[in-house]
Amino acid sequence: MTTASSAKRPSYEPARRLLRPPGYRPDMKRPPTTVAGALLVFLRVVVGLLFLGELALNWNLVATESAVAIDGLTAGEAAGIGLWIVVGIISVVLIFDAVLAVFILRGHNWPRVIVMVFAVLSISAAFGSWWLYDLEITLKTSLLTTALDTLILLALSSRSAAAYARRNEQR
Repeated sequence: MTTASSAKRPSYEPARRLLRPPGYRPDMKRPPTTVAGALLVFLRVVVGLLFLGELALNWNLVATESAVAIDGLTAGEAAGIGLWIVVGIISVVLIFDAVLAVFILRGHNWPRVIVMVFAVLSISAAFGSWWLYDLEITLKTSLLTTALDTLILLALSSRSAAAYARRNEQR
């Protein structure tokens, strides 16, 4: 007879058990954690688009603070070129993030791992900025992205999301 207390998982599990492949289960249903993780990645893309819009609206202020001079161009032309370069780079990153979210929803493991690595790097960068440069984590700086990255890590590192992403692996 199985009781409720014997069905609980132990608080510590050996790494061998945690890293064991979940088994071949191609008919596994998509778990809510995978859907939540992908939706959070899409939300991170939306936040990135809002950041781009705000950056474009305040670009003159940002460009005058950086004061990069390019030979043969006026300050206004250099600022305009700088804006297009920054918008282009961030747009490529946001498109890549959205594509990764689609692949996560389709059940691939590699985009889940890439998104989790980027989330860890983003959280680490926010912590490093706070620790080394006293850069406060506020709504205007990195609070929203740090919160989203933390939630993404929680959702995509869950057992069910990992099992779904690795459901087609054979032992």
